[in-house]
Amino acid sequence: MDLRILRLRLRSDSPVREDAAKLRGFFATSFNDQMLLHHHFTDRLIYRYPLIQYKIIRGVPVILGINEGADILKDLYDKFGEIRLGDRSYSVVERHICLRRERFGCAGELHAYRFVTPWLALNQENYGRYVDASSWDERRELLRRILVGNILSAAKGLGYTVDERIRLDLGRVRDEICTLKGVMVTGIRCEFLANFHIPDLMGLGKSVSRGFGAVGVVNGRRREQIEPGVTERNEFIKGPINSTHAGYPP
Repeated sequence: MDLRILRLRLRSDSPVREDAAKLRGFFATSFNDQMLLHHHFTDRLIYRYPLIQYKIIRGVPVILGINEGADILKDLYDKFGEIRLGDRSYSVVERHICLRRERFGCAGELHAYRFVTPWLALNQENYGRYVDASSWDERRELLRRILVGNILSAAKGLGYTVDERIRLDLGRVRDEICTLKGVMVTGIRCEFLANFHIPDLMGLGKSVSRGFGAVGVVNGRRREQIEPGVTERNEFIKGPINSTHAGYPP
């Protein structure tokens, strides 16, 4: 299936030090009437795959919108001149917005990916199995099955039926201690191959709206179809910028 994917990258007057949860909080507070920005209806949490996801990539805020989420971001991306994260404010000096149709779903060939932000694969139940595993091969197999399950969950949330077996192999794996809602948790960084199309920076696993589990495409971006009537563009707000694109790691 094709998804409409909008990526909004914000260059600020200094690198952002806070995490993506605070970026999510800024948008939730500034545009409280848009439920997809914060996934709350009155005082109730909305449980669904997030159609707006927030990331901080090497100090650069990146917001990903999917389908209806892309429409919301397209309407509000230029409605603010600074972002306030906790006690610190950042002036926005450049916006890079790109809206495309991109493939999501089963592929006839393997594609290479890596997690550019920690993947929260483990819950209380499978964390014990991960720690007690007798070998790295056993741990890797556990993570492989969890990742397949995460892809299936995302597909279900996006209304896509997976009618083929997902072939998936993990490459290098390392643990990383992360903080989620003030609690220390174990995140995973790894590379993987899968016969599945995953748009660049789409999240898998737990807390993807808070920046975890962002998947990066390895060996270059696939060039997908530009959305008719929407131009990939930068907007320069103020101040000297040396690059024509917001700083984003390859």
